[in-house]
Formats: sequence, C-alpha cells, structure tokens
Amino acid sequence: MPSQLSMYGRFAWGLRKFLRNPISFEEAEAIVYQRMAERDENFLHVVKNGVFGNRDSPYLRLFQLAGCEYGDVETMVAAKGLEGALCVLREAGVYVTFEEFKCREPIVRGGQTVVVQPKDFDNPYLGAGYQTASSGSTGAGTRVSTDLAHLADRVPVRMVARHAQGVLAMPKGLWRGVLPDASGINAILSDIRMGNVPRKWFTPAMDSGSGKSALRFRLANCFTVNLARLHGANMPRPEPVALEDAVVIARWIADTVKQDGACFFTTSASMALRICVAALDADIDLTGAVFSAGSEPSTPAKVKQIVRTGARCVTDYYFTEVGPVGMSCGCPADCNDLHFLKDHLAMIQYPRRLPGFDIEVAHFHFTTLLPTAPKLLLNVEIDDYGTIETRACGCPMEAYGFTEHIRDLRSSRKLTGEGVTLVGSEMMSILEHVLPARFGGTALDYQLHEDEDNNGFTRLNLRVSPRVKLEHDQDAIDVVLTALQESSVAGDVAQAFWRQSNAFRVIRAEPIWSSNGKLLPLHLARQLKLPSNTE
Repeated sequence: MPSQLSMYGRFAWGLRKFLRNPISFEEAEAIVYQRMAERDENFLHVVKNGVFGNRDSPYLRLFQLAGCEYGDVETMVAAKGLEGALCVLREAGVYVTFEEFKCREPIVRGGQTVVVQPKDFDNPYLGAGYQTASSGSTGAGTRVSTDLAHLADRVPVRMVARHAQGVLAMPKGLWRGVLPDASGINAILSDIRMGNVPRKWFTPAMDSGSGKSALRFRLANCFTVNLARLHGANMPRPEPVALEDAVVIARWIADTVKQDGACFFTTSASMALRICVAALDADIDLTGAVFSAGSEPSTPAKVKQIVRTGARCVTDYYFTEVGPVGMSCGCPADCNDLHFLKDHLAMIQYPRRLPGFDIEVAHFHFTTLLPTAPKLLLNVEIDDYGTIETRACGCPMEAYGFTEHIRDLRSSRKLTGEGVTLVGSEMMSILEHVLPARFGGTALDYQLHEDEDNNGFTRLNLRVSPRVKLEHDQDAIDVVLTALQESSVAGDVAQAFWRQSNAFRVIRAEPIWSSNGKLLPLHLARQLKLPSNTE
C-alpha cells in the first residue's frame, strides 16, 4: 500500500504540468526530426545506462556470455549502423525470445542458463505513474509501469501520423476500456497533450463477477478523471455501452459528423465493425467518420463492412510494453499498410519456424530507443511477423524518414475476438487439462481456431472430437469461460468480452493436427483449410 500511494502521488504531482503543456504540431515535428537524426546515440545511451549500468539486467548477462563489452557495441554501431549492429548481436546470442521475455522459459545460451523474472526487464530508471496489465496474449499478463514522461514521449510521432492521415484536428471519441486496461486513459491523456480532448469516452459494459477488477483500479480511474478536470482538462468520464448497444455509438458519431463535418473514432477493429454493422442495420450514414481500428489486424472482410457505411478506416499497431509500433500510411497500398515508427524503436527480422507448421517466417525483434520506455527491449522477439518493405508512398510521413512499411501483419499463436487477445498459455492449460478432466478424452481431442463470419467478426471455434460426449455444446463453452475467469485479470477481461459477444462456437469434428497445432490463428486456419463457421 505505501508503494501504491507513493506511485499515485508521483502521478498526481506530474499530471498538472503534463496537462497544461500541450505541444504544437511544429514542436512535434521538430522532436521527430531530432529523434530520427539521433537514433544511434539514443540506442547507445539506453544500452550504456539501462544495461551496462544495471547489474540486474538480463541483457548484461547475455553480453557477458557473448564476450561483448560496451565499447564493442559502440564500435559495431559506428561500423554497421544500428540495425546492422543488432543483427550481429542477434547472431552472437544477445536476444530474448517471446517465451523468455514472458518468463515462461529460462534464457539458455551456450549451455549457460540466465534465470529471469518479469521485473528484470523493467526500466530501472522509470518513475511509474501507475501500473497496468498487458493483454496477456499468450500468458497471464505482465505488469507494465506507465508514467507521464513515457506518454509525453509517444505524442510527437502520433501527432505527425495523425496529420498524415488527415484526422489530427477532427472531433474525437473512443470506445476503450478502463483500468486495468490502460488503452482508454492512455489514449485520452495523450490526446489532451495533443490539444484535442475527446468528447466521449464510451467503455464496454463488462460485468465479470469475479472480483478481480480490484477496488484500486476503479479508484485510479475516478482519481485520474477528477484530477484532470481539476487541472482544467475536460476529460470525459467513461460511459458504459454494452456490445449489443453499439447503435448508440453509431448515432453519436453520425450526430457529430452532422454537427462538425467529421468525426475520428478510436476502438478495436472488431468493435469498429460492430458499430458499423449496427449503423447499417439502422440505416445510419457514417460518411465523414474515420475509424482508428487497432488491437487486431483490420482484415479485408472487416474493412469492407466499415466502408459500406461511408466511413474510412486507419489501422494502428501497438503493444503495451513500447506503445505505437506502426500507424497507417496516408496513401496506403491496402488496409494494413503501416509506417514503422522508428523514431523510438529499432527492428530487425530473424527467421524461426512457426510452432507446429512446416513454415519458416522472419519474426520481428524490437529494441527500445527512448529511456522512458516502461520495459527495456533489446532484440526481443515478439509473436508477430510480416512483410517489411522500403518504398516511396507520397505520404507526409516520408518527409520525416519513415520509409519502412509493415504489411501483412501476422501472429504465430495469438487468437483475437472482439479486440481481446487470447490468453494463450492459460488456454493451453484449459485445452490440455481442464476440458479432458471435465468431459473425458485426452488433450488431442480439443483444439481452438479462428475464423470470420459473414459480417467479418472474428469467432473462436472450439473443435471437440465426436468421441467426446457432450450433452450440450454450451457446457464446454461455459467450462472454458469459467476457467479463464478464474485464471488472471487478463483472462477475466477476455472471458467477459467473449461471453457477452458470443464469440465462442463449438464444432464437433476431429482436431486438425500438425505437430503442435492447438491454437490456430485465422491465417493459419485458412492455410489448413479448416471449415469456416458462418452462422
């Protein structure tokens, strides 16, 4: 409790300055230009202080095992450039896999084991404002400290990207969660810093009933909103709107467009789709609206439905530990054409075989360049991969040096429904232990895969062997959701979304096995030509 009070005290102390000092677009441009020019120096600064100056850093041990000192890193960057140096370090064993970063596997290099805990990747110099839970997409979730300096550091690149997309000054709303889901508060505080306070904060009306949404999170939400208002920022209060009531949001967007000529609305891709399907059903024209759809890929099926309303769609690629990774091109080649935001990140690709498939892909490895990042990443492989191409697009982002585009973004093991990412390791336990214990059979009799229904909604299909006796399909779904509810905060949030949206379906069919194909994201399920659920 004392540490929590101290943390929120620091947050309250800094919020006044944060809110009363929005930056101009010209200031944002200058910051981005400077960061792009100083990428090498920023990387070396983080390595010198956050790694070699931190005896508890797991990266320090990796450098020691590789026989590499800080002077060697300086020499490599000078000779090969930042990304070239990162490639050399990756070959020398200075990297962390996705499983190692989530602390589900020990780090083993050259027969030596480096034992780590999640906190070992924390930035040792970060003055945390509050703590949030990451999505826990393939695990129980990690605690991520977020402070106002980090939020402020993310604003300049967001401003230039929003300007390139033509939405920077549009009246704005969002449909995002409340703490421990930090997406809502982070977005609003960033928008205040950008000088464009959202008019509405709709939040999904979720009633998990598990008691894991701790009182301190509810108090933190209320505290932040009231403190922001006290300091003169008209921060909107969260207004719960259930998924089935998305037409309420569609009407607000239409009214805003009618009044102001435009509306920029931020939510997940699936929830943007839900708003647009409701608008189509109610014959509501959304021409003039722009949706920022994140949390999952904006598939062609989803975008098709969104543009039918007259709206436009841009895509954001974030992950909690570092913030924005990519944002839609102003002149996109397709619906998932993103500029890689290399002012605060470095990225290399390294090939690895997909679990359970005879496919080798180049996974992204990220390195943080700014000292305010809540987690220090140095060649950390995440679960995503895709195509990186350098090309001219004619978008204003080119002028800043953002010439690398991310396309065809994919994940190895994440499954997503209604913008909530599957808690993978917990789901593996449910498939292998909980379901067989309850209904019989073995771990080989249960599998989970994604598909899209006729409206473009992502559905999670639980394949159950016909050998397993189920009196009612819903019984298996209830067991899965209850097990997720009891597993973690992230699992509880996921099950609450999926229960309300009816995202789960049972398919009575034999699982389609590769060597390890228990969890099949949409694109892999399509490669195996699994039957689609089009109810």
